[in-house]
Amino acid sequence: MPILYLQKTASGNKTVRPTGYTFPAGLNTVVAGSGVTSIDYLVVAGGGGAGSGWGGIGGGGGGAGGYLTASGVATSVSTPYAVTVGGGGPGAPNGAGTQGTAGINSSLIGDVVSATSIGGGSASTYDGPGTSRNGGSGAGGTYNTIPFGTGTPGQGNNGGPSTGAAPAYGGGGGGGSGSTGSAATSSSGGAGGSGTPSSITGTPAFYAGGGGGGAAAGPTSGGAGGSGVGGAGASSPITGGTSIAGSNGTPNTGGGGGGGVNNGAGNGGNGGSGIVIIRYTGVQQATGGTVNPSSAPGYTVHTFTGPGNFITNAAISATFSVN
Repeated sequence: MPILYLQKTASGNKTVRPTGYTFPAGLNTVVAGSGVTSIDYLVVAGGGGAGSGWGGIGGGGGGAGGYLTASGVATSVSTPYAVTVGGGGPGAPNGAGTQGTAGINSSLIGDVVSATSIGGGSASTYDGPGTSRNGGSGAGGTYNTIPFGTGTPGQGNNGGPSTGAAPAYGGGGGGGSGSTGSAATSSSGGAGGSGTPSSITGTPAFYAGGGGGGAAAGPTSGGAGGSGVGGAGASSPITGGTSIAGSNGTPNTGGGGGGGVNNGAGNGGNGGSGIVIIRYTGVQQATGGTVNPSSAPGYTVHTFTGPGNFITNAAISATFSVN
């Protein structure tokens, strides 16, 4: 609607725009939202399940889920982006010849964006299928006949080897996104490879650490989980006769599971589930996941711990006449 003013004249009152009046610059158009045209993302797959302990031999640690991140990625307005979040793989059950399960892939796909992180590799148990599996990061080796798995370039690293000689056959550490899993020693399972820190949510946190290798018949120690998010390998406090399960990877970090020790209930630990995090500058202009507009100052953050869609809004503007 035109903006008019009351002015007294010789012939009477009338509504006019006063001569020479200038409205403030920029008053003609107000932009309420330009739409999301650029995002930062973190895509982490599920961690791999670890090997179980068997016959006094520690299981290898599970590999971490693949880790992918990027900043300033161009997006289109009014566009859906499909999100999948991979679960962690179960650890190997008790018993000779068993194998953990690989982690599940996570992805962010739509328009020109295509990011898929690969699930972490799973570890084998002594007398198992013959190899620890490849993945985002590879699983640790078990015994001297089961080699470690390899990681996916740009997403993770290789697992570590098992001890190659008696009497302490500890499991190798699973690879992490930050480093290779450590080799087992005569007194401990190998430590899981380190994870990678990210502050995409506004709070620094580690993701995708490898699982620690399980100890051999004790007294020996299990390997530490990578960066506190990979599961720790089980320790063996006494010589023989003990069965301890490896620890699980931390949920929503993609950490690998920790290797089990000895016989009985020495199952491998489960891998931790993955996560997808998306952020963009300014106020909320998209839907999907759990939205936190204030965790990272200046950004809106969308966190996915399960499948969904990230949908960007259309640009919105309002214009009006001032004459």
